[in-house]
Amino acid sequence: MDMGDKQIIAGENDATRVPPYSSQEEIKGLIRKSLEAKEFAYCPYSKFRVGAALLTQDGTVFTGCNVENACYNLGVCAERNAISKAVSEGYRTFKTIAIASDLTEQFISPCGGCRQFMREFGTHWEVFLSKPDGSYLEMTVEELLPVSFGPEDLKSKKLYYTE
Repeated sequence: MDMGDKQIIAGENDATRVPPYSSQEEIKGLIRKSLEAKEFAYCPYSKFRVGAALLTQDGTVFTGCNVENACYNLGVCAERNAISKAVSEGYRTFKTIAIASDLTEQFISPCGGCRQFMREFGTHWEVFLSKPDGSYLEMTVEELLPVSFGPEDLKSKKLYYTE
């Protein structure tokens, strides 16, 4: 059974759900680009390839792949790689990110660090978790990281403790 055109939407009954920004053509193109980016992954330790394709509000696409390091904690995930590339080019507002891996039985999901990294740039942009056959699960950053901490929380009134 070909799942390439199947769309699964998480939280579609949620009253806070943001209307989809991306067309089916954009989604398929982003998933294809994330699958292509995965091919460049440098993962000699985990052998777990991940690719990401990030769409900005003006239609520019930035791709990223995971890059591991012998000092494990210095590795960079595909999602953070793509976002960092976009930020380094002056972009701060994102529309959609598609994430791909070699997992066939489940959709790839971003790690906690990547969820927080995405959250830095808003909660209401689309995230497409995909499989190699092109099927995907659509979520928002907010759905991936509910009750999150973001830049606006640093501006909230605080109680200052002094001795």
